[in-house]
Amino acid sequence: MSRFFGQIAQIGYVVEDIDASMQQWIRHGVGPWFYIDRVQTDYFRHRGVDSPLEMSVALANSGDVQLELIQQRNNAPSMYREFLDSGRSGAQHIAYWTTDFQDLYDRSLAAGYTVVQEGQIGGERGRFAYLDTEHDPGTVIEISDISGPKGQMFAYIRQEAAAWDGKDPIRRIG
Repeated sequence: MSRFFGQIAQIGYVVEDIDASMQQWIRHGVGPWFYIDRVQTDYFRHRGVDSPLEMSVALANSGDVQLELIQQRNNAPSMYREFLDSGRSGAQHIAYWTTDFQDLYDRSLAAGYTVVQEGQIGGERGRFAYLDTEHDPGTVIEISDISGPKGQMFAYIRQEAAAWDGKDPIRRIG
């Protein structure tokens, strides 16, 4: 996959209790966590249908890899809800980042991948898509546009993690 998508940039965990998950990772020395209580999406679609997803997200880096914790706050259709409803929690996806999202999106479709859910955060340069690749738990692929403000925020989170001294482990955004 790395020849097609590039390097793994993020591992996404779908969890029942984001606060407890952040605390667990902090005990392992991962942080600081940047926490968004209610992520505002420009749009979110699951299986081609608009879905009123409500979720909380926390982001931190461990070296070059970003960890994402996701807690869905409602029962709207999503891959996160499907994952939890199947009795699972934990690693749900790996993400690849790109500054040319449309090219990677089009190449993914041409290669036979199917988009299961997609959305946008913070404008057109904040698109993301989850591809139907789950053969084993935790193997869903997300592609994400980092050419805009989201990419700048991700770079800042990585920089803060590299210099983190263990203080102020949870930083609320918004």
